[in-house]
Amino acid sequence: MASSQAVVDAPPGEAQFAARGRDDTELRYLVLAAQREGARYMAGLLKSLSLTPAQAEILLVLSQRAPLTLAEVGRLIVCESHSPSRIVDTLVKRGLVSREPGQIDRRVVYLGLTPHGEDLLPELREVDMGVDAMIASTLGPDEKGVMIRALRKIIDGTASGTALTVRFPRHS
Repeated sequence: MASSQAVVDAPPGEAQFAARGRDDTELRYLVLAAQREGARYMAGLLKSLSLTPAQAEILLVLSQRAPLTLAEVGRLIVCESHSPSRIVDTLVKRGLVSREPGQIDRRVVYLGLTPHGEDLLPELREVDMGVDAMIASTLGPDEKGVMIRALRKIIDGTASGTALTVRFPRHS
């Protein structure tokens, strides 16, 4: 009884803060859970290609914008918070990504897809569209719009926010 009485007798500001704090915490965990479930779903779809979601993102970025330097790839991806060099090394070893020295400055190395990497693109795009279709089947256009605006607001000014703005510019 004493513990419930303490909640009732809490100053009004503390009760509002506790409720608001719970909502903020729940939202944070909902975003994290949605990201994890999406990554699990995508990983399942990518299993037949023996790719991780991070590897797939790099291949898709290179398919749209190559040639790119490693630093440029790092600025365009969301999957890896640090340098994507480890992931790119794996893709090079698998024969999916090539490294070519720059023609003007040989110290600059450009990344691109190999023919084997390009051969994976139809299946990779199908997986990507499958993940998008799962989202489209769950949320209506208005819900997606609200979520996109809210999540962009949260990540505005971050490295991930910048990467997404470059990859998916908004015309407001």
